[in-house]
Formats: sequence, structure tokens, C-alpha cells
Amino acid sequence: MARDDYFVIAYRILAYLYVCLKSGEKPDISYVSANSEALQISQNYWEYVIRHLYEDGYLEGVSFMPVVGRGSPGIRMNEIMITPKGIDFLQNNSSMAKAKNFLKTLKEIVPGL
Repeated sequence: MARDDYFVIAYRILAYLYVCLKSGEKPDISYVSANSEALQISQNYWEYVIRHLYEDGYLEGVSFMPVVGRGSPGIRMNEIMITPKGIDFLQNNSSMAKAKNFLKTLKEIVPGL
């Protein structure tokens, strides 16, 4: 597993949003952005991850808007939150468990928290 593996990125996003939900704090969108210190991935890859987490029902507060000259829509996040399905995926999916264990070895599950 690598730092930019899909499940590592997904774990970081979902774990952060779950911590925010439990603490009652509004998520800092800059933490879950492509160029954040935690993620450091390309914009196209970030959009892919966010789109699939949303379409799979793990996120809410995501909308898509057409962008002139692009084949894929742009992403707008308005009060992004993890869903109950996302919490279940975070806690019970074997690939998420592998990502969590990988990040534990790096001591980077939710940096800054």
C-alpha cells in the first residue's frame, strides 16, 4: 500500500470527517483538498476519489457543476459530511482496515488532530 493508494486517501477523508462529526466541528475543506498536506494528490485523482465516495453513498454535501472545456464536471463541497454508510465503510471494510494499519505505521491517520 502507498500513501496515494485510493483506500488510503479515502480513509483519510472519511476518518477526518468522522472525527469532525463526532466533535461537532465543521470540517475544514482545505484539509480534504487535493493539495492539502495530508493528501498531496493530483486534482484529477482527487476529483475521482470524491466523486466515487459521493456516488457510493459515503459522503453528502457534494455537488457537481459543468465546466466549460472539460468532459467531467467540477466538484463543489457545501458542508461536506460523512454518511452513516460512510461510517460503516470506514469501520468494517477490509481495505479500509488495511489503510488504517498502513497509516498507523506512519502515525498519520488524521494529522493535526
